Amino acid sequence: MKGIVFTEFIDLVEEKFGVEMVDTIINNSNLASNGVYTAVGTYSFSEMLSLLRNLNKETGIAINDLLLIYGEHFFSVVEKSYPYFLTQYNDPIEMLSSIENHIHVEVRKIYPDAELPYFMVVEKTETTLIMIYKSSRAMSSFGKGLMNKTFEHFNTNATILVENIKENGTEVKFSIATHG
Repeated sequence: MKGIVFTEFIDLVEEKFGVEMVDTIINNSNLASNGVYTAVGTYSFSEMLSLLRNLNKETGIAINDLLLIYGEHFFSVVEKSYPYFLTQYNDPIEMLSSIENHIHVEVRKIYPDAELPYFMVVEKTETTLIMIYKSSRAMSSFGKGLMNKTFEHFNTNATILVENIKENGTEVKFSIATHG
């Protein structure tokens, strides 16, 4: 998992819960990196799981809720560091439907060894989108957080329904409809 995902997570924890919480979750996790991350480094997903589990234990906030908050936070990284991902599109449905065939292609140019989730568009209209998310990491809530902020960025209201296809969350159906 790319280091930027870790550095931004640590920034979010510090911002929302304080530097003491960062120290607590790092100290309570058995991390090969010792909690020292660089944005361009690559780290084991097990470290992210450990940090999430310890943050869940300390705060009582469900891991999927933490991932949703983190996905919403991570959108600001996209806005600041990769604004061209946003300026190429006029509406959120168009942008989200291009994740696999355009956005992830561009991400792989920046981070060739990035392990990204797979998004398959099942159905798309001007106001609806159905996509299947597949990832061994089961981080669809992070994706939903990014989607929430995408709609906000385009000043569009939407309902995003998430349905597990596989019980463990490694395959999920997103049903999205814009309104009002």
